[in-house]
Amino acid sequence: MSTHPHWTNYQQRLIRYPELGFSLDTSRMSWAEDFLEQMRPAAEGALGAMKDLEQGAIANPDEDRMVGHYWLRNPSLAPTAELKESIETDLAAAKEFAAAVHAGEVAPPTAKRFRNLLLVGIGGSALGPQLVVDALVGIDPPVRTYFFDNTDPDGIDRVLAQIGDGLGETLTVVVSKSGGTKETRNGMLEAAAAYGAAGLEFAAHAVAVTGPGSQLDRMAEAQGWIKRFPMADWVGGRTSVMSTVGLVPATLQGVDVDAFLAGAAAMDERTRGTDIEANAALMLALAWHAAGDGRGARDMVVLPYKDRLVLLSKYLQQLVMESLGKEHDLDGNRVHQGIAVYGNKGSTDQHAYVQQLRDGIDNFFATFIEVLTAREGESIEVDPGTGSGDYLQGFLRGTREALSQSGRQSVTITVEQLGARELGMLIALFERAVGFYASLVRINAYHQPGVEAGKKAAEEFLRLLDQVHEHLKTGGEVVADQAAAALEADPEAVYHCLNHMTFNHPSVAVRRGRNPAADVFHWSAD
Repeated sequence: MSTHPHWTNYQQRLIRYPELGFSLDTSRMSWAEDFLEQMRPAAEGALGAMKDLEQGAIANPDEDRMVGHYWLRNPSLAPTAELKESIETDLAAAKEFAAAVHAGEVAPPTAKRFRNLLLVGIGGSALGPQLVVDALVGIDPPVRTYFFDNTDPDGIDRVLAQIGDGLGETLTVVVSKSGGTKETRNGMLEAAAAYGAAGLEFAAHAVAVTGPGSQLDRMAEAQGWIKRFPMADWVGGRTSVMSTVGLVPATLQGVDVDAFLAGAAAMDERTRGTDIEANAALMLALAWHAAGDGRGARDMVVLPYKDRLVLLSKYLQQLVMESLGKEHDLDGNRVHQGIAVYGNKGSTDQHAYVQQLRDGIDNFFATFIEVLTAREGESIEVDPGTGSGDYLQGFLRGTREALSQSGRQSVTITVEQLGARELGMLIALFERAVGFYASLVRINAYHQPGVEAGKKAAEEFLRLLDQVHEHLKTGGEVVADQAAAALEADPEAVYHCLNHMTFNHPSVAVRRGRNPAADVFHWSAD
């Protein structure tokens, strides 16, 4: 038998779930021989914390709520009969609504059926559906999907231009738990204005996915929107793709949501096992811990060798970074935890940043995502006996080996093919790894105080923008220092307000000086 160290290590470190067509290879990660034994108490604690979470423990103390995304793919786990019934009811309602839309039974007033879908949301309310569309939706879906996922007016205009004269056949789904998220609110208002400008009634094209009784829910009811789907308060945005947030658009797009949920449930089940070295999600979390010394000292570079997974790194950025990027641990100690995530796809990025990964600063570990089935059907030969998929595999293995030769660490996650079931498995794997890792480093993965701080700062800037607007309107000409003194505000913030108004308000102009403090802004009613 071969004694090649890589081959021996590969067999010892490989976790395979043959019935799922899945494997996790951590053989190219470096940790001390006694690492797993040292981490065993923490790993067992992580398994216990995950069990408590699935049984309904309060996980988000900021909002005093449970976090139950695992129940979405296995309602029998829900802690009450009412929650189980609501999960099953929501899934059935999404399927029923999609069938009615596809059949033309739910149709726009001026067309036979809806042929487009415009999803308005941000963060988890858009990232999950975007990943599903890119990974699973074919070239001829029941509806063609577009997104307003930002408050950038130029981006909104580009999407509307793509929809063009198809707006009358477009169903708009607005996704916001509270209904107060400004980016989503703005996107909804922009969409409503576009429908109005086209002589169409927005309410006759609109669906809401929101918290029962929210601002959005009340407005949708009052205006007579087509349908309102509930968003449970125990579902966080970054883990919402298997709730109504993701299932409503997925069913409309013809995705096999039963397979999607079943894949996630199967991965959940396999990674509840208490055999640590056979638990793929827990071993993935332990690999992250080893790579970053338990403090995120290395970034995670996600490299899926499949075009349809190009958005996976973007999806994982929110899942991992919003969950693990925390200032304090569970004991209140300042720890500044987190793992930075970036990436795109292989083999494209071998022509971008792999040069630095191999020869530059060693501050990362790579996560290769391998899909064994290169394409459905036969391939042509691009060289004698060799197809494009053979090259893709060669570049994956070559990059992994080149990194390893340079002492750079990597894990490889393999699925046999990429369908709804496999995407569900991958999402569940990373969700559980995030939960396990948070327990290992003693932080709360299920709240996000930093996000709220950013929202508050944005609100303060917008209030200042209104004040600067009124001051300039009545003051004729101003410079930033003068306006800031009058408003008792930060002169830099005032300057940014004035500069923004120059390019976005027709009555504001500027005479540039030698530096920002010398720029003179003035109001012209003409």
